[in-house]
Amino acid sequence: MDRRLFIVIAVVGFHVLGLWALQTGLLRRAVELVVTVQVMAEFIELPQPQVTPTPPPPQPQTTPVTKRVTPPAPRPAPQPVAIADPAPSSLAPTGITEPQPPAPPLLTPTVVAEPAPPAPPKIELPSSSADYLNNAPPPYPPLSKRLGEQGKVIVRTLIEVNGTASKAEIRSSSGYERLDQAALQTVLKWRYVPGKRAGVPEAMWFNIPINFVLE
Repeated sequence: MDRRLFIVIAVVGFHVLGLWALQTGLLRRAVELVVTVQVMAEFIELPQPQVTPTPPPPQPQTTPVTKRVTPPAPRPAPQPVAIADPAPSSLAPTGITEPQPPAPPLLTPTVVAEPAPPAPPKIELPSSSADYLNNAPPPYPPLSKRLGEQGKVIVRTLIEVNGTASKAEIRSSSGYERLDQAALQTVLKWRYVPGKRAGVPEAMWFNIPINFVLE
């Protein structure tokens, strides 16, 4: 107990002594003295030998590359946009809209049909087979009968408007001269119904076939 009491009294005494030294300035002087001694010791430190640094090796010279920087294009200034007001203005003039007159009807072009060409006139060929003409058949040459000559002859004949044959020629031969001449002489003696064009008699050429056949 005596020892503990002594320690407590010593601690309290030290605290009281410290407070008294702080108030009287003794502690601050002791601190300044210690700091000054440390600073003087740092200044009195022996100088170190100076070491000359080795210069670095020369670097190869490189041509600086100049980068061309293209300035950004200026943005166009925003233009004011007009927004239509759906509500009609009270100052807008009002009135009655007159209806537009109807469009005139489209005129359809009239197609005028061209007149049809006149029909060709009707042609009636001459004829030699009418019963009232009484044309006898051609005579068969006697020598041609004995020789057995037979065949077909086509005679081209010009028939006049009065029904007579003015000209005649062999168009297709039978192969025998006697038969051809007999046919040619016969058609020149016959009577004919003349040919007509649009009902009017007209001179025409006409092919007349004649057969020579032995019975």
